[in-house]
Amino acid sequence: MEAAVSVTDRQDTTAPAPHRPFARLRLPSRPKLWFELLLIAVSYAVYSAIRNAAPARVEDAQRHARWIWDLQDKMGLAFERSVNHGVEGVTWLVVSMNYYYATLHFVVTIGVLVWLFRSHPGRYGPTRLVLFVTTGVALVGYYFFPLAPPRLMEGMDFIDTARVHHTWGSLSTEDSAMASVSNQYAAMPSMHIGWSLWCGLTIAVLAKPLWAKILGALYPAVTLLVIVATANHFWLDAVGGMICLAVGFLVAHLWYGRVCYRLPREVAGPSSPSTATAVRLGKAEPAGSAPATAPPPTSATAVSGGTSTASTASTSSKGPPADAGPPPGQPS
Repeated sequence: MEAAVSVTDRQDTTAPAPHRPFARLRLPSRPKLWFELLLIAVSYAVYSAIRNAAPARVEDAQRHARWIWDLQDKMGLAFERSVNHGVEGVTWLVVSMNYYYATLHFVVTIGVLVWLFRSHPGRYGPTRLVLFVTTGVALVGYYFFPLAPPRLMEGMDFIDTARVHHTWGSLSTEDSAMASVSNQYAAMPSMHIGWSLWCGLTIAVLAKPLWAKILGALYPAVTLLVIVATANHFWLDAVGGMICLAVGFLVAHLWYGRVCYRLPREVAGPSSPSTATAVRLGKAEPAGSAPATAPPPTSATAVSGGTSTASTASTSSKGPPADAGPPPGQPS
């Protein structure tokens, strides 16, 4: 009987604790395409509205930029102007960087979201949460720490490469029509780095081909070079973007209980409580795998399974009852 109790106890530990708040919400669910499209569109609209609604405070932005530059100079790492002037002499390179800055920030991020949606549905929601939290934290920085990008610093001789070469990015320069509806002083933190590092880590960890992993690792590094060379950010802005991303990973880890990349790749369908708990713990069987074969009954399960077998065995060992007649063929 003790063995039966121990087996029952082990089975009960797989059941989810009913008193845990938000236990069901913490299970990754299969993403719905219409909902994701609506969510991303609304979220980006809100992000843009808040970012552009933050007061420009030009004097504060210029003072903060000078403070950042002086801090980097004291560290011996004020190299942005040298890089900016160095690439200006190579027209094809600087023009390519301008288009890189203006387009890949969105194209690659959306591409990674689509790839996660199709190939890693179980990790899509948690990884998307990292991106959303990262962006939300960045909005706090835009509002409370206005910062002029190097290209808009007064008296520092930075080259606004997008304006000089009239590339697509020139639509957002200070003297363009877009400047009236776009916050030019929201440089800290750099979401070009926050988003590119999110993309790079996701690709490097989850992609299978080696070439894809290498591209994922290179993407944020190249982005850092681009934002510095085009005078859109200081390198300390990139550090701010990394901090925002770290907060995003922390929130997702606290919510789901695991690093988002270590969650199951697939989303389990309707299942028993024990299976749901296994999915939450990352121990669910991969989709398409054969169900596990039930183990043969042990002595403990035989004891706990019922008394009919035991009573039958006991009766047979004692022989026929006392009032039973002689076996057939023998005289009474």
